[in-house]
Amino acid sequence: MSRTNDKSLKEAIEQMLSVYKLKRKFDETALIAFWPEMVGKSVANRTTNIYVRDRRLYLRLESSVIKHELLMMRTQIIDKLNEHAGSKVIDEIVFL
Repeated sequence: MSRTNDKSLKEAIEQMLSVYKLKRKFDETALIAFWPEMVGKSVANRTTNIYVRDRRLYLRLESSVIKHELLMMRTQIIDKLNEHAGSKVIDEIVFL
């Protein structure tokens, strides 16, 4: 027997994360973990630094060619990352 105000475990965890302001940090960490899957091993292996601060994804790449390619695809990358997160987590990409 279930009551109408019962929440699924997923909903309860999401509410708790949101209440404790952890959801954004959780989403940011998940996006960093998703980076190799999204861009592939060759690009991920040349990404020497990646972190999120103030809704910006910061990347340091060893290859200027890859950096230029990603720069040209910046909008698509942001869209794909936010789609993966299920919310708008990243507004901008900054190349270091």
